[in-house]
Amino acid sequence: MVQVKGVYTAMVTPFDESGEVDFDVLGELLDRQLAAGVAGVVPMGTTGESPTMFNAEHDAVIRYTVEKVAGRAQVWAGTGSNNTQQAIRTTGEAQEAGADGALVVTPYYNKPSQAGLYRYFRDIAESTDLPLIVYNIKGRTAVNVETETLAEIAKIPNVVAVKEASGDIGQMADVIDRICRRGDEPFWVVSGDDALTLPLMSIGGHGVISVVSNLVPERMVALVEAASAGDFATAREIHYELLPLFKASFIETNPVPIKAAMNLCGLDVGGVRSPLAPLTAANQERLESIIRGLGLTG
Repeated sequence: MVQVKGVYTAMVTPFDESGEVDFDVLGELLDRQLAAGVAGVVPMGTTGESPTMFNAEHDAVIRYTVEKVAGRAQVWAGTGSNNTQQAIRTTGEAQEAGADGALVVTPYYNKPSQAGLYRYFRDIAESTDLPLIVYNIKGRTAVNVETETLAEIAKIPNVVAVKEASGDIGQMADVIDRICRRGDEPFWVVSGDDALTLPLMSIGGHGVISVVSNLVPERMVALVEAASAGDFATAREIHYELLPLFKASFIETNPVPIKAAMNLCGLDVGGVRSPLAPLTAANQERLESIIRGLGLTG
C-alpha cells in the first residue's frame, strides 16, 4: 500500500522566452527537490498551469518528470478535468508513463452534485491501476467534497488520500476522525494550503502538497518532519518563519506569485500563460520585500 506522507511539491512548469515548456530548467528544479529530500513531486497540478497546457505538453511533462525522478521520490501526476473522459485519458497516459499515482481535482465549472462527484472518481478509479488522491479545492472548482461523500469515495480500493484545500479545518478534522481514525483501510490526508500544514498535522494530518516548497523545499521538509516527530515547538518556529511567504504566495492567483518569487531568487522559471498575468507593480514590490526579509534573494 502506497503511503502519502511528507512534503510533495506541486511543481511549477517553467517556460522559455517563447512560452514553451523549458525542460532543461524543469530538470534543474527536479534535481533541487530531490536534493532537499521531498517525498514526492506533483507535475501538472494547479501550480503547473495544467488548464493552459495542450494534451501533448501535459503528457510530455509527466513523462519527463517520471524519467528524471527515476524512482528517487514519488511522482503524482495531476490528471483531473471537468470532463470525466478527458481525466480518464490523462490518467491512462500517466499510468503508461510510470507515474506512482494521480492527483485528481474535482470537476470545475460544471458544479456536479455529490452523486456526480462520486461517479466521477469511481469512473476514473475503475479505468486505472494507479492509486488516486482526491483534490478538494472548492475555491477553484465551486464544489466541495462533503465528508459523507468522501467517506464513500474512500471505499473505492485505489483511492488512497485527499488533498484538502477547502480551507475548513473543521471539515478536515471530520475527515480524519471518520475516515482515518475509524475507517477500515489506511487513508491519508494532506494539506493543499501551506499555511494550514501545521494545523492539519496537529490534528492527525500527514503532510502537504506544497506551493512554497518550489522555493524553500528544505524548510518545508524540516517543518513536516518536525511535526511528524511530535516536535511541534520546532515546527511552529518554522511555520512562523515562513508565514510571510505562505501569505505572499497567494497575493494573486497561484502560481503567479511563486513563479515571480522563484525568478527573484535566480530560478529562471519564466512567466505564466494567459489568461494569467504578471504580478501588479505593487504586489511585485511587496513580494520583493518579503523575499529580502527572508534572505532568499539570488
